[in-house]
Amino acid sequence: MNPVKIPLSRYLRLLSGYLKPQWKSVALLYGLLIASIAMQLVNPQIIRHFIDSAQAKAEVRELYYAGALFIGISLIYQLMILITTYLSENVGWTATNRLREDVAEHCLRLDPSFHKAHSSGMLIERVDGDINALSNFFSKLSVMLLSNLALVIGILILLFREGWQIGLVMLVFVGAAISALQYVRRYTAPLWTKVRAISAEFFGFLGEHLEGTEDARANGAAGFVMNRFHRIMRRWFPLRFKAFMGFASMWITSLILFAFGTAMAFAVSASLYRHGAITLGTVYMIIYYTEQLSRPIEQIRTQMEDLQKADASITRIGELLATESTIKDGTGSPPEAGPSTVRFDQVVFGYEEDLVTLNHIDFTLERGKSLGVLGRTGSGKTTLARLLLRFHDPREGVVTLDGRDLREFRVEDLRRHVGMVTQQIELFQGTVRDNLTFYNEAIPDSRIEDILRELGMEEWLASMPRGLDTPLSSNGGGLSAGEAQLLAFARVFLSDPGVVILDEASSKLDPATEQKIVRAIDRLVRERTCIIIAHRLATVRRVDDILILEDGHMIEHGPRQALADDPGSRFSHILSTGEEELSE
Repeated sequence: MNPVKIPLSRYLRLLSGYLKPQWKSVALLYGLLIASIAMQLVNPQIIRHFIDSAQAKAEVRELYYAGALFIGISLIYQLMILITTYLSENVGWTATNRLREDVAEHCLRLDPSFHKAHSSGMLIERVDGDINALSNFFSKLSVMLLSNLALVIGILILLFREGWQIGLVMLVFVGAAISALQYVRRYTAPLWTKVRAISAEFFGFLGEHLEGTEDARANGAAGFVMNRFHRIMRRWFPLRFKAFMGFASMWITSLILFAFGTAMAFAVSASLYRHGAITLGTVYMIIYYTEQLSRPIEQIRTQMEDLQKADASITRIGELLATESTIKDGTGSPPEAGPSTVRFDQVVFGYEEDLVTLNHIDFTLERGKSLGVLGRTGSGKTTLARLLLRFHDPREGVVTLDGRDLREFRVEDLRRHVGMVTQQIELFQGTVRDNLTFYNEAIPDSRIEDILRELGMEEWLASMPRGLDTPLSSNGGGLSAGEAQLLAFARVFLSDPGVVILDEASSKLDPATEQKIVRAIDRLVRERTCIIIAHRLATVRRVDDILILEDGHMIEHGPRQALADDPGSRFSHILSTGEEELSE
């Protein structure tokens, strides 16, 4: 098994990028740690002085002073440890939360093909699980590891001052301990990478099937789900066990090394004392320092174990951040406000290389006009909308707004200009206001209420116990499909896009609610360029143009009224036969 090797530069970039904004807290943390190291080095000297003074039968007052100084320094040291712990945890969580924000934002920018290949559970494990594993990296590894190394160096220097023999023995002990622990860490780090990978797979699987619990039960698939659950667990346990054994091997190695270190300290101290080279107080001080050496080395061992987890997490987070969206931002100015002319110029597109979903689609929708798109399921209607929103780019041809290639615009500017309402409405936990404005505080409540009134939802809003502050549950629990759909329309009105796409937005509604939607559509058609992907003919009765797709091909396109009056047109045939449902 090859060890994971992460360049030091990657650690330094990560630390500098996320700790630099907190440089004052980090500087204070280093200052406190330097002071605490000094106290740990001084206290054994006080104990030596106390023992040697007592053996020499010094005055009791001097012993009292030494004891009081020792207790005072110990209390101050404990207070500093408390402050240091608070600061380090605060620094660590601030840094990891900023990293979590950056990773989440990066995931949101990636194109649909990435999200199709990675379940929400897997991404949650990246954003939360992997970054949680880095909390110690930011709060302790960057500071505590250096402070422990400084303490070890300080102790060795003081031991060399007492005698080169004891200094040399402890130097060999420290070198052997750190080398052995580093050797073990290098060969156990890859296990943590695999543990994090299978953890992400498990949470992705769990999130997917918990969300579809009703379908799994209704179709008798619970056995299949549990079978796959157990298969993942059977792969996870051996890896987790090996990773734990790596931790155990480091722990056992440190215990053996500490035993040898203490034995060597006793042997050398006894020899020096027997030859009169050192005092009894110095013997105690050497043993005390040896015990102190074991603590930072033990902490270094623990921090190196955290570094194993950080190795895996940094690798996986780095891979995620290195993933680039196939949809690149343009550098041009935003689309002009108001309705736009939409042009599909010989557009060819397929989700797979050997498949074609849209084949040479070519039409123009003039500024402020409306287009009804008809076709059976799989004909390419929704794909048309996704290309206009730049969820994907055409394989051939070009899509333009007012003569400008969509690839010229920044994606954010484009999607602010092109709004979309689908039949699958996503509501999140938050107030009515938050669900409508997406936390845009610049939108006044009066405008929200006016929009809801225009959509015929004033009674619904009045029934809400806290009005716009009424909390909604995720996925619209407690709302009817019609109410959720009308809220989606309200979002579009509030964002005020120049181009609106309605993707079968009324397919799940009862006739009464559909009439409200039709009235809302009429208003949208009058004020914006509008593409209506229709499920029912009633939805497109007032559009300007009609486009009919079949198996990704345009089989008919033209003014709605002209096609309706032409007995040889496909649209006229649909109208005359009363083929109301078009999605089957």
